Amino acid sequence: MRIDTRLAERLKKVNPSSTLAINAKAKKLKAEGRDIINFAAGEPDFDTPDFIKAAAIDAIKSGFTKYTPTAGTPELKNAVCEKFKRDNSLEYLPEQIVVSCGAKHSIFNALMALVNKGDEVLIPAPYWVSYPEMTHICDGTPRFICALPQNNFKITSKDLEKQITPKTKALLLNSPSNPTGCVYNKDELGQIAKICVKEKIFVISDEIYEKLIYDGQSHVSIASLNKDIYGLTVTVNGLSKSYSMTGWRIGYLGASKEISDAVSKLQDHSTSNPVSISQKAAVAALSSPNDFFAKICEEFEKRRDYCISRLEKMNKISFVTPRGAFYIFCDISKTMLDSLTFADRLLEEASVSTVPGSGFGANKYIRISFANNLEQLESGMERLEKWLAKF
Repeated sequence: MRIDTRLAERLKKVNPSSTLAINAKAKKLKAEGRDIINFAAGEPDFDTPDFIKAAAIDAIKSGFTKYTPTAGTPELKNAVCEKFKRDNSLEYLPEQIVVSCGAKHSIFNALMALVNKGDEVLIPAPYWVSYPEMTHICDGTPRFICALPQNNFKITSKDLEKQITPKTKALLLNSPSNPTGCVYNKDELGQIAKICVKEKIFVISDEIYEKLIYDGQSHVSIASLNKDIYGLTVTVNGLSKSYSMTGWRIGYLGASKEISDAVSKLQDHSTSNPVSISQKAAVAALSSPNDFFAKICEEFEKRRDYCISRLEKMNKISFVTPRGAFYIFCDISKTMLDSLTFADRLLEEASVSTVPGSGFGANKYIRISFANNLEQLESGMERLEKWLAKF
């Protein structure tokens, strides 16, 4: 008997991550000596700041290396509460906070706590690759809402209403967005919140890129709009993108006590606590002054503007200017290639790695990351432009 015939049925619905696959191939070629320009990065190229590293080193030296409470240390949960209050106008108590092994883990936990078999989870498309796969693992059904480029890849209240069915349980909202960089404003979130309250739909709000917003815009947490949507929202955030702490694996959520209790119970019997040392580092990060983000955001905006200036001159590519995160989602339909073929050929023939849009639910798009230094971006854009000229 073949082993795969005995595997759990739920995993047969789950697709491997296209972002990880292209990264693996790029790393293999680089190890073989190829000069690969990385436009596929899903993490900042900046190092974790020294004051955060110092807090982790102090934790090790002081012996803070044992188990902690499953949902996070009281010190870190208090820091998260302060952060929510200071940055997002959200009042959460420590018992409403659960610290997990990254924002991805927090989203997964929220879905596991909310979704029953057959429940539908509304997901605006293009979407982050893991949203539908996590929904499948939870025995839920992803139901996609098409977000059009003419609407800056944001769903409207009408788009949302059209997809609601008696089975709708939750909406997965990501602002700023991976892969499109779209940012919802207060009015747009207000319209979405009104519908979710009316239909009693939970909102899992993924706000991991909240500090990376450009053009003078500001981030708004949907849960901050009123007490009704607050009660239905699971607010998810973390330290990976803003503090360049991807490998430290600290994410967190704030929710009603009923939801946070359920998530904590789930975590009791799965991962237990996040890494104790990383939690100490997270306290230092969340206590840092806001001007820390201003410098990083300014650098990312400069890189975005450079990439846009180059892409505008390439007639085989079009895009919507991203207002947040560090990605440009490019329409490649004029090349007549699907995203996988485009990404594979660009990597093989021009040594530039990108991420195919197929994993984001958009097979005529690729994602370009500008989380790289300006020299690398210049070189990559030169290669891309020359390669596109062949079509």
